[in-house]
Amino acid sequence: MTLRYLVQPLWLLLLWLMLWGSVSAVVLIGGLVVVIAVRAAFRMPAVDLRVTLRPLRLIGLFWHLLIQLVSSATSVAWAAIRHGRHVPAAVMEVPLEEDSDVIIAATVFFTAMSPGSLVLEIDRERRVLYVHGLPAGTRAEAERRRRSVWRAERATVSALKEAPKQAPKEAPK
Repeated sequence: MTLRYLVQPLWLLLLWLMLWGSVSAVVLIGGLVVVIAVRAAFRMPAVDLRVTLRPLRLIGLFWHLLIQLVSSATSVAWAAIRHGRHVPAAVMEVPLEEDSDVIIAATVFFTAMSPGSLVLEIDRERRVLYVHGLPAGTRAEAERRRRSVWRAERATVSALKEAPKQAPKEAPK
């Protein structure tokens, strides 16, 4: 059994422990039971996790996230002060360039982490995200939010560029 098969169960167990906020024997055993039950009840398709981590660019990705968090939080706070309860918002269609599940999931995560942005839907076939963003009262503000998602995608690709897929090996004759 490779590490690849342990990632999801370990992640579910970690999530369980974080939800309970403690690491007692009862919580740990209960978490293992829940993880086993979830894995048995909901079979997940295999996800190809071939990515090449680039440590310096990963630092750049987190730096991008930090800058995005601060600027978005400032923008949302100012809009809330200026407009009160009636902050202008918009739902934007944001086409993506990448076709990788890992890259799309990371882009969605970084977009959702940004204050004022919420990914409403992922159209996987068309590679489009539908993002609710605020403030977005004008076309320029909506375009700024759209560019923010594109920057997150580019930063993610830069840090986690996938390794090229290998051609299947032929069976010896």
